[in-house]
Amino acid sequence: MIIIAITGATGIPLAIELLMILKEKSIETELIISNVAKKVIGLETDYNLSEITKLATYYYEENDLTAPPASGSHLFNSMVIIPCTMKTLSAISHGYADNLITRAADVTIKEKRNLILVVRESPFSVIHLKNMLNLAKLGAIIAPPIPSYYIKPKNVDEITKQIVGRILDLLNIDNNIKRWGEI
Repeated sequence: MIIIAITGATGIPLAIELLMILKEKSIETELIISNVAKKVIGLETDYNLSEITKLATYYYEENDLTAPPASGSHLFNSMVIIPCTMKTLSAISHGYADNLITRAADVTIKEKRNLILVVRESPFSVIHLKNMLNLAKLGAIIAPPIPSYYIKPKNVDEITKQIVGRILDLLNIDNNIKRWGEI
């Protein structure tokens, strides 16, 4: 089981691609979408909320702190926050678990499970970097969606697929991305 959280940063197509691949591979997912992300979905994609939630095995509202991912006794392997806002990063870094996304991340850290943060901001401020360092020291993986130009992408879709392939690598899930030395 993998928890996927979508926050309001730009990069919603990355989350959709990840969810589609995980569904195709019959990997169970639990999805949480922030209220701001629900608005960004309409700005960045042609998908609606219902279409995206159907890609997941389970869907929970951001403010439902009674949902299973809020508990340390709930079993899951990994959590990916994609894209991850700096607000969410900061909340997790400081233990401010005020919604299901930040609480599930808090659980992931305390239970020593795999937490991947696909942070979306540029440039990074010193505050952002300190929060990333703090979380990296706790075992979180900071994975900004940086394009791999060696694949010679012809469009944004190829960049999206490559970035999601790298996230799948971090989850130990086989995929067929282009790799360095194979080009």
